[in-house]
Amino acid sequence: MYERLKGFRDFFPAEMAARRAVVDTVEDVARRYGFREIDTPRLESAEMWADKSGDDIVDELYAFEDKGGRHVTLTPELTPTVARMVVDKGQELSKPIKWFSTRPFWRYEAVQQGRFREFHQTNVDIFGTDEPTADAEVLAFAADSLTELGLTGEDFEFRVSHRDILGNLLESFEPDVDTRAAIRAVDKRAKVDYDEYLDLLAAAGMERADAESFDDLVAGDDLEAVAEAGNEDVNAAVDNLRAVLDAAEDFGVREFCDVSLATARGLDYYTGVVFECFDSTGEVSRSVFGGGRYDDLIEEFGGQPTPAVGVAPGHATLHLLCQRAGVYPDEAVSTDYYVLSVGETRPEALRVARDLRDRAHVVETDLNDRGFGSQLSYADSINAETVVVVGERDLEDGNVTVKDMASGDETTAPFESFPGDMERPTYDDFA
Repeated sequence: MYERLKGFRDFFPAEMAARRAVVDTVEDVARRYGFREIDTPRLESAEMWADKSGDDIVDELYAFEDKGGRHVTLTPELTPTVARMVVDKGQELSKPIKWFSTRPFWRYEAVQQGRFREFHQTNVDIFGTDEPTADAEVLAFAADSLTELGLTGEDFEFRVSHRDILGNLLESFEPDVDTRAAIRAVDKRAKVDYDEYLDLLAAAGMERADAESFDDLVAGDDLEAVAEAGNEDVNAAVDNLRAVLDAAEDFGVREFCDVSLATARGLDYYTGVVFECFDSTGEVSRSVFGGGRYDDLIEEFGGQPTPAVGVAPGHATLHLLCQRAGVYPDEAVSTDYYVLSVGETRPEALRVARDLRDRAHVVETDLNDRGFGSQLSYADSINAETVVVVGERDLEDGNVTVKDMASGDETTAPFESFPGDMERPTYDDFA
């Protein structure tokens, strides 16, 4: 017996129905905002991540040498791929470019709550504008996706920060600080104890006293205090963050956004506003998803300077949040009609099934030459709403039997005019 690999999951029909309902909701919101669906390769050059995402990601790649001697990897996230695509076709596309996709990714890392080695995300990105309105629209898409799923502001919060506030504030304390290393330390702030966190800042080049003062400012989440303590660049970043929050107010989602300067996002390509979504109760212990601005990445890939901002809801943690809040869709298959054939009635039964499917209904029929009772039990097991019995005796009278499975009530309907002009005929239409 073969066993499933650790960190990978199977999804049976009932589970998949609930997952599909969540994905469809998120994607429908993206479409309403004008994002256009794309698809991308599952395999890319490993150097795209080694070069652009920092050294920390290298050990997490499912990377190998292919038969042509190329160093390739299963993609661990989407941003470098869409950056490559924009470089390839960017001059032909009208701006802003607004894309989304839902697909799997792979990282070789420790399996824990909401984190697997194969996982699915819906990636939503805007290219070609650095206006705060674009950042706010990404926040609005994310918030609307959650509320459309039935969540409320009491269920989640967006922790919003700005990488340039952190980077320039660090340099105002210590001009020679390794900014990237220090920001990665800030990103780990909630995951390690305080002394270890200060040690990480010290390793990045900060004196301990400066590290403590810096942390006091970051932990206070007071933009006024940060602006007073920082330099001109810090003030510009504070103004940009405020502009994004003001635009979020106009989009109707400011209530979900909390300033959280310790929110840093660990990947090196982030440049401006960043944010993460968290379960307000803390029951889902890690970030549900995150996003932010990455204005330099397209140029680093050889394209023209192209500002960009995006977000990537991860479905494993999103499902945990929905389950915790009691709004996760039911894990059950559903069937609109089961057409039950009794005797030598297959042509007639399949005509009824075909006409119902033409109306976009989910319809099943017997494939195992079973008796009446076995077919009815199967119809019940697949949650059929209505059973249409096409039997020899009914057909002699020109009828079929229409049975409501919830109540058990049944009646007859004319075979020749079933379903006729009706879009969704049920027992109530003939009782």
